[in-house]
Amino acid sequence: MWLTVWSVKELVLRLEELLFPSIADVAVLSVDVNDEAVHIEARSTVAGAVCPDCGSWSRRIHSSYLRFPADVPSGGRRVALCLRIRRFLCPVISCGRRTFAEQLSGLTRRHGRRTERLRSTLAAVGLALAGRAGARLVRVFGVSVSRSTVLRLVEALPDPQVPAPRVVGVDEYATRKGRNYGTILVDVESRRPVDLLPDREASSLTAWLAKRPGIEVVCRDRAPFFAEGATAGAPQAAQVADRWHLWHNLSEAAERCVADHRGCLRVLSPEPAQQTPEPGKAQDPNGSPWPTGHRFADRTRAKHATVHELLAAGLSRRAIGRQLHIIPHREALRRRSHPGRPLPRAVARSAVQARRVQALPG
Repeated sequence: MWLTVWSVKELVLRLEELLFPSIADVAVLSVDVNDEAVHIEARSTVAGAVCPDCGSWSRRIHSSYLRFPADVPSGGRRVALCLRIRRFLCPVISCGRRTFAEQLSGLTRRHGRRTERLRSTLAAVGLALAGRAGARLVRVFGVSVSRSTVLRLVEALPDPQVPAPRVVGVDEYATRKGRNYGTILVDVESRRPVDLLPDREASSLTAWLAKRPGIEVVCRDRAPFFAEGATAGAPQAAQVADRWHLWHNLSEAAERCVADHRGCLRVLSPEPAQQTPEPGKAQDPNGSPWPTGHRFADRTRAKHATVHELLAAGLSRRAIGRQLHIIPHREALRRRSHPGRPLPRAVARSAVQARRVQALPG
């Protein structure tokens, strides 16, 4: 189908509206679409540019060159721009910059390899998902970046404008515990950090509070330097103790009280009732806490008796271990060859733990 001159102009204008909806003074010269990418050739339609140093307007063109910034993908294809950038001569002789390159507002920046809208898109993904997860998500969109690039774009964002808090929380944080400490200030109502101070001196807190006369309440712990800084920097504000330190101090006081009166609690505890033997189980005449008829106790007693019979017959411990297949367990063989009464391992361990409990102070 043949296109007239007016239809070509309408098509170009339509492409400019679709490709650069919020960018003015940019003309699309050609569009090349294939299975992998969309190549767009464009240029600026402004006659001149402003010098970034002195702010003078210049129309004297020194030279031009091509830039190829990446743009937001479209339809699963990557978008590459081919921009004709002009370099202008600064008309002010005293200006230190003799020439400068034009920057398309909303599209390019100095030394930028991506358009502003692609840069803002990657930064928004980085704010939501951080480095690794953000890099994996943008690959689905057709943009290949590393996690370090996503984090750099997030770090380059300007700090948000935080309104002056009405209720501020003051506490310390450690960059190296026991040596280097700083001060963190939090908006208690919004529960968001407001600022970080490099130390925990009263003078730093005083200077910070003096710049914000709208603070009405200072929530702090019982540190003396925070008390001095809050009193000097915000005399109009009420000082209250924060909830976490109240509960923490209460729990420590209750723990100390229980520890001091532990002896009284032990005296008031009732004596344990004497356990009556269950019917059908005979008591061990040697006084073992494991009754006769228990499979573990009977097995231990049988091995104990076998070891003593073999020792009485004149066999060595090594020969007994090979015969009873307990060679790797020399400690078990030594226990069974002991002349005393047999005790299962669990009973011996519980007896040791009981002696340790009785040896505790208080």
